[in-house]
Amino acid sequence: MRALIQRVTRAEVKVDGEIVGKIGPGLLILFAVHQEDTPEKTAWMVQKLSQLRIFADAQDKMNLSLKETQGEALIVSQFTLYGNCLQGRRPDFFAAAPPERAQAIYEKFVGEMKQELGKIETGIFGARMEVSLVNDGPVTFLIDTP
Repeated sequence: MRALIQRVTRAEVKVDGEIVGKIGPGLLILFAVHQEDTPEKTAWMVQKLSQLRIFADAQDKMNLSLKETQGEALIVSQFTLYGNCLQGRRPDFFAAAPPERAQAIYEKFVGEMKQELGKIETGIFGARMEVSLVNDGPVTFLIDTP
């Protein structure tokens, strides 16, 4: 699994011009599933993202987690995170899981994030989406499961 996370002051995702997910301060999580991923790996990613200390404390140091700040999360599926652009001019997506498997793992991840954090917003799996955000910092990390 791969997550590109951005600390945001706000973010939203639209499908066909309609807002389907919207958050205030928290994390925008762009999420992809690798072809070799298994559902058991979601627990590691949930713990990592909910407890990663990337929010400012009273001394303006990155010392607080999403869980500690009670921030919000917007999770958007994005298989292109596994795009390979090393050869030619057109990326290949052979490393990405097939849509059926990816969707099952994505939904498991979303469910576990809801259990861990409470309110979670999402895009629509497989839809063409427009994502808007205000990156706070900017702070952006790419996280892969071990």
